[in-house]
Amino acid sequence: MSFADPRTRCDRTPAWQRLHAHYDAAGRGFDLRAAFERDARRFARFSQQAPHVFADLSKNLIDAATEALLLQLARECGLEAYRDAMFAGAPINSTEQRAVMHWLLRKPASAQSGQAPAATDTIANGLREVHATLDAMLQLAERVRADEAITDIVNIGIGGSDLGPAMAVKALDDLRHPGKRLHFVSNVDGMELGSLLRQLRPASTLFLIASKTFTTLETMTNAHAAREWFLAQGGSQDGLVRHFYALTTNLEAAAQFGIATTLGFWDWVGGRYSLWSAIGLPIAIAIGAQGFRDLLAGAHAMDEHFRTAPLEANLPVRLALLDLWYRNFHGFASRSMAPYSHGLRRLPAYLQQLEMESNGKGVDAHGDPLPYATAPVVWGEPGTNGQHAFFQMIHQGPDTVPVEFIALRAGGRDLGRQHPRLVANALAQARALMMGRPYEQDGHRRFTGNRPSTFLLLERLDPASLGALIALYEHRVFASGALWGINSFDQWGVELGKTIARDLEPRLATGDIQGLDASTAGLLRRLAPMI
Repeated sequence: MSFADPRTRCDRTPAWQRLHAHYDAAGRGFDLRAAFERDARRFARFSQQAPHVFADLSKNLIDAATEALLLQLARECGLEAYRDAMFAGAPINSTEQRAVMHWLLRKPASAQSGQAPAATDTIANGLREVHATLDAMLQLAERVRADEAITDIVNIGIGGSDLGPAMAVKALDDLRHPGKRLHFVSNVDGMELGSLLRQLRPASTLFLIASKTFTTLETMTNAHAAREWFLAQGGSQDGLVRHFYALTTNLEAAAQFGIATTLGFWDWVGGRYSLWSAIGLPIAIAIGAQGFRDLLAGAHAMDEHFRTAPLEANLPVRLALLDLWYRNFHGFASRSMAPYSHGLRRLPAYLQQLEMESNGKGVDAHGDPLPYATAPVVWGEPGTNGQHAFFQMIHQGPDTVPVEFIALRAGGRDLGRQHPRLVANALAQARALMMGRPYEQDGHRRFTGNRPSTFLLLERLDPASLGALIALYEHRVFASGALWGINSFDQWGVELGKTIARDLEPRLATGDIQGLDASTAGLLRRLAPMI
């Protein structure tokens, strides 16, 4: 199926040139404090409610004129047509000739298509398969939850098979089954798996091997090590069937491993978008079938917002336009994530993959070099920990780093006044970044202020709000990639190092340095022989 990309690259639009002129005239010297003084309604103009997420964008370096030009850019780039192509099941992953349909994983079985007639059958057939697999996965999750003999579930995966489920399980720990402990192993460093196995008993442990192809090097290395441990600790070959499940499409390889219980998914599910699929089994075990369905429902609500809301009221689009404004006009190279929620402590790591693996590209969708930057570096830690680590640099360092605060109105299992104190810190940091203390005489205590931030507020951290938040970020990444004219759904940069590692591993045993550069050869001589 061929795909005619409807986009125009952002630098080839009239709006791009107008934005450059506007930046030189007004954007470069924009002052947030003056903007609030000029416009009493600034907060209302630059904040909005989206499904489960309230967003305050008013502390960003934009005004109505800037946003109008950015919205014009989005229209001239063909963002709406490209979005519609994704929701129609078109193969917008052009380098791999694949559709991008992770959104279908959270679409209700009874939902109307909302697509053009040509796409209806494809979407309807895919939706039936999705819900058949979802029902099977949730039934399996409930069986595990009801099995009192299983106390520990170990998910072995890497990348999207680890980051998404691990982040979600930690975020929803208040809802976790009290009799189940969830563990996540991803690093091929044996210390991670080894230190965990010392705490477990084979008879009460279930291993989930998460690899679409069942060939991922790191995952399969850990899977075989877990299998060897299980057998060495008295487990039997027959016991593998009860204690090892596979989340994979490679049924033959799983059977050869000794696994009989498998759940699969589709090639239109990218790894970093896969927590909604069978890869989400550990989430379903943790929070139950209804909790997982609520997670999907929250994401679907955000899908519909992104699909139908006009651009000027479309939160993923507005965030993506801010990303482009900061990266390509202000030259800000990074964005700090500051979730003021212990439950969201793994969200920055999850977003690193989602954003940088998707949009960390130097060529456009046609393979042509780009003359501008794309994804910023995404990094962060939960508040208030970050305040006592890197916030010094954000407040007084030479580089401007936009900060994204995430806070909850209700704090879950809070003790006393801890949650109000936590939220007060988030509000204070955002205000301090904007206001600063520019007139302080002591230079050590002077803060320039005028440092931008976004504030996202959830009512509470429950499955629906978490689903909406994750989908918000997915669609934001899609929209910014669409504007930059890149393919956000391949990851060829991940493969190069793996290819070289496969060549170097046997050399560590033999000491063979033929054909290597001097640096790698010198290090290999110091390391070899290794067994």
